[in-house]
Amino acid sequence: MSDIKAAIIGIGNCASALVQGRFFYADPESDVPGLITRVFGGYRVCDIQFVAAFDVDERKVGLDLSEAIFAPPNCTAVFHRDIPRLNCPIQMGYIIDSIAAHNARYPEPVRFRPLANKYESPVQAKAEIVRTLRAAKAEVLINYLPVGSEQNSHFYAECAIEAGCAFVNAVPVFLSRTLGGQFKEAGLPVLGDDVKSQVGATIVHRVLTKLFEDRGQPVRRTYQLNVGGNTDFLNMLDRSRLESKKRSKTDSVRSQTADHPIADGDIHIGPSDYIPWLNDNKVCFIRIEAEQFGGIPMNLELRLSVEDSPNSAGVIVDAVRAAKVALDRKLSGPIIEASAYLFKSPVKQFDDGEAREKLRRFAAAP
Repeated sequence: MSDIKAAIIGIGNCASALVQGRFFYADPESDVPGLITRVFGGYRVCDIQFVAAFDVDERKVGLDLSEAIFAPPNCTAVFHRDIPRLNCPIQMGYIIDSIAAHNARYPEPVRFRPLANKYESPVQAKAEIVRTLRAAKAEVLINYLPVGSEQNSHFYAECAIEAGCAFVNAVPVFLSRTLGGQFKEAGLPVLGDDVKSQVGATIVHRVLTKLFEDRGQPVRRTYQLNVGGNTDFLNMLDRSRLESKKRSKTDSVRSQTADHPIADGDIHIGPSDYIPWLNDNKVCFIRIEAEQFGGIPMNLELRLSVEDSPNSAGVIVDAVRAAKVALDRKLSGPIIEASAYLFKSPVKQFDDGEAREKLRRFAAAP
């Protein structure tokens, strides 16, 4: 099989875990655990090649990708330090709404340190970014912008369309719905929206909710509270940036309760607070209140602790390969067969068993 030429927007913790993972799984014959799919449509993780990357932090722009993934404020676990030089310099991106206003109030080691925009207009910025993607022959563009980057995410999705790249949207901006038709017209795949980590808060909450539903115990009330210490949680202290994130996570869980919908006032899901010393560790608290036989109340409480970014990267390696498979098969628009299992907010929701089967069939080599 050929390589998959991938480009990344946002060289934060998630990008660090993704690049480290590409080399952790470098041996195509190894059977190292940790992957949803070892071979996806004939492609292995080691077939992903990084050809372009964009960021706005002055500590990363100009560095090779192999160096930038370890630069501050990144704080995820280093599980594969030995990354060869990738000859992939970090290019200056374009800031619209990707940097929250409160960012500057926090210590430099833990926050973004953005450079000033070097482009005079969005038109000029788009032209240069598209030129870079085309020159690199990028096939798949991965969006890792901070939560709340609504305008910036649309901007980079439009860059992908103009450059002829498939788009993997890891963030909670509903691009598959709003721009899915444009990707379809351009003959390009889009996967998303909002990555669903391998075993993270959303998938655990979904599975438990479906379990209660299937066992005849309707969920009456539930919450999910999340805390962490990475730049994602720092960014989300600005509650105005959380609307799409809360909606994405809530709708994903609520989709499993079709027979007994949970009232708006009885479900609360979303980021709760920023605790600096947790770094990239995410701690989740879930409570489910239900009715069992005879209407007797019962409840379940769960605490989940995960390293946030590797948990995400384990899904994105499948999404990137799915995007390449879709390109090979000349599929376009939202790729439901892969998005339903890998993302919180696909254009169509399924229960996880059915979504897993759709992914398995899509990943099977023709």
